[in-house]
Amino acid sequence: MSRKRYRSRTTRAGARLLAGTVAGAVGLCLATGPASATDTAIATEPVVSRGITIPPFYDPPAELPAVNGALVRTEPMELGLSIPGLDGRPMPGTATRLMYRSTDSAGQPVAVTGTYLEPSAAWTRSGPRPLVAVASGTMGQGDQCAPSLALENPLTLTGDTVSVGYEALAIYRILATGAAVVVTDYVGLGTTDRLHTYVNRLDQGHALLDAARAARAVPGASVTASSPTGLYGYSQGGGASAAAAELQPSYAPDVPLSGTYAGAPPADLTATMKGIDGSALAGALAWSVNGFAQADSDLRAVVEENVSDSGKAVLKDTSTMCVGDALFGYGFAESTEWTKDGRSIGAVIAAEPAAQAALDRQRIGTLEPAGPVRVATGVHDDIVPHAQARQLAVDWCRKGAAVTYKALVLPNLGDKILTNHFVPLLTDQGDAISWLIDRLAGKPTTSNCPTMPLQP
Repeated sequence: MSRKRYRSRTTRAGARLLAGTVAGAVGLCLATGPASATDTAIATEPVVSRGITIPPFYDPPAELPAVNGALVRTEPMELGLSIPGLDGRPMPGTATRLMYRSTDSAGQPVAVTGTYLEPSAAWTRSGPRPLVAVASGTMGQGDQCAPSLALENPLTLTGDTVSVGYEALAIYRILATGAAVVVTDYVGLGTTDRLHTYVNRLDQGHALLDAARAARAVPGASVTASSPTGLYGYSQGGGASAAAAELQPSYAPDVPLSGTYAGAPPADLTATMKGIDGSALAGALAWSVNGFAQADSDLRAVVEENVSDSGKAVLKDTSTMCVGDALFGYGFAESTEWTKDGRSIGAVIAAEPAAQAALDRQRIGTLEPAGPVRVATGVHDDIVPHAQARQLAVDWCRKGAAVTYKALVLPNLGDKILTNHFVPLLTDQGDAISWLIDRLAGKPTTSNCPTMPLQP
């Protein structure tokens, strides 16, 4: 089967510093963290990813502010799905595109983009208008897959890109409650200086918490530093919200966290890699390899030594794909086809202690989360395996956290075809949002840890 050619990530003068390449043939450019002063100049040379021109807004400046969560730039943004309200304001609200500073897993400053949405609906429950920081589920690794661009263009069938903004449903339901929403694009998704570091717990957790900080400074935003804040995410987003809940006490104690929803979180990447390999979403395995090869020298060395030339071509190709592209291009691919000796990527990493240790450091559940958390997972989920997601709830319970765990019991809807993973997102969404809004309104909750057997 022919594969689409990947685009080169072109540099823009004064916009980034390149630190090296990912193991020769992998050909993924690394970016060092920029300095700490503020420079909001926007370059004009366009980057094109699979037929989609990335707006100049997404090109980071050479220097960033000194404080995490500080805004770099903003601009008004049109929502792709919006209607005029009776009072003249658009429904469900007005959107602002934003770029802000965060810190990556190497401790370096990084520019992250996203969207702030000011709701048209009033907040009628107790307390000030709250904020929900939304971590999107898997969108892809190409810059054109950024959640902010998907809110602007909910369906993209242009060039070589197939992208669907499926998170809009949850976002609009949250806005309808009167809560404000900020959506992070994650590190490297949208911004043109580096690859998206897919499922990297530190990058994701930091980006989500700093999005909450940045939202307070958006011109015209009604949320403030005292606004109760919730975290919401499913799948990749569930891992991001879970990581952020753990990191909040040390990284962002100024974010007043009232509750966290973590749906189908990939808490154990070793187990999740086995679920994704050979599935309809096999391209996501390549995204994780790309991201960790960029960020971790031990994993980068393993990729260079063990991935075949054809496998490296796959890594390059997928690095600019969205979910739809990956489903059509690499659905049900086996990573045994990507390695020199026919072992799976998971087996290769497991055989290399340093590489396995790097992956183990991504484990979520080693820290107690701040505030109450709700973990939900489909019992037949075979993409982000049910057992490892449930184990996250168990680990948090053992640390004394206030955990509401929900096993979503649905029929088996087909092995490895994504339905067992996607359908629970829809069936649990209403309950998940209701639970989170109750926390933001100050309503107490009870943990079901005492009644949940701590053995899977």
